[in-house]
Amino acid sequence: MIYLDHNATTPIDERVLDAMLPFLKIFYGNPSSLYRHGRLVRSAMDTAREQVAAACDANASQLVFTSSGTEANNMALATLSAQSLFAISAVEHPSVTEPAQHLKSRGHALTIIDVDADGLVTEESIANLIPQQPELVSIMLANNETGVIQDVAFYAGQLSARKINVHTDAVQALGKMPLSFKQLGVGLMSLSSHKIYGPKGCGALVFDKKMLIKPLLFGGGQEQGLRAGTENVAAIVGFGKAAELAQTELAGRNRHLCHLRDVLEQGLARIPGLTMFAQHAKRLPNTVQFGVAGVDGEMLLMKLDKKAIAVSSGSACASGGTEPSSVLTAMGVSGQQAKAAIRISLGKSNTEEEVSEFINVLNALVNQA
Repeated sequence: MIYLDHNATTPIDERVLDAMLPFLKIFYGNPSSLYRHGRLVRSAMDTAREQVAAACDANASQLVFTSSGTEANNMALATLSAQSLFAISAVEHPSVTEPAQHLKSRGHALTIIDVDADGLVTEESIANLIPQQPELVSIMLANNETGVIQDVAFYAGQLSARKINVHTDAVQALGKMPLSFKQLGVGLMSLSSHKIYGPKGCGALVFDKKMLIKPLLFGGGQEQGLRAGTENVAAIVGFGKAAELAQTELAGRNRHLCHLRDVLEQGLARIPGLTMFAQHAKRLPNTVQFGVAGVDGEMLLMKLDKKAIAVSSGSACASGGTEPSSVLTAMGVSGQQAKAAIRISLGKSNTEEEVSEFINVLNALVNQA
């Protein structure tokens, strides 16, 4: 199989699995236990916390482990005080938009921040937002569908100067671009393990100590009292190792991915009727989203699947619906164009030969349509 859907999930790195296995087979103690077996496990968790914090330029004490990036996003929005005003960009992941709509139904006022044709938040939209004085603003750092990178640091500086808290979903950014919690200037940042060749079932919320984090789960004092429940130690250890590798190998991975993306885009440009979305915006090095006029994206996805090529029609967390991508429609893309969308997200193990094979198969399928 040619796997081209790394923004949905990544295969676990063998070195990550090797780091995890002892904590599934040998070191099974509860990290809250005071005896030696528990202390060894606690020490491994502390190391993992340092590794993840180092990969995003934060302090280990600013990081709480969660079950996923989705849980981290929900925790971030849960910092809102009762019936306050908050804002999210129009191109957020469902794990932000859906809890935002839930909060709206519970009495919070919600503002949606408009984006331009490239999916970028504009200075005008932020300028119009500031007088409303929202309590929290959530702007995704790198979009999971288009790969577009927002200038979060610039807007966080403007908003923080007016005492407006900022959250960024950095799930897709970690491991694909330099990431600094300190330099972004946000109060909250969400991360996930399985996007960086780590295990599923582990994420993190990074937070400024001035933020009041409200637990979603109760019943124990784990994670600084912010997330009750015995920790998923093996997954946390794996997340730590994956974060360490992502940091040390970032430059090499990005050179490889940029080259593959160039090859991919050159091949796509030769296919008649094909449009690449947000092609000229600053994007992640691994992500290309396109549509072919008159070709249904999900039908094309299934035809590619029969050829043993795995791609996506958008967000894996929003697949299965009949509505066009909310990200693309927010960018002004027509519903018909949006339904044609296919997302390619490359990974570190992909090769130029695989990209060329994909282009050849895609071209043949489009010509048959």
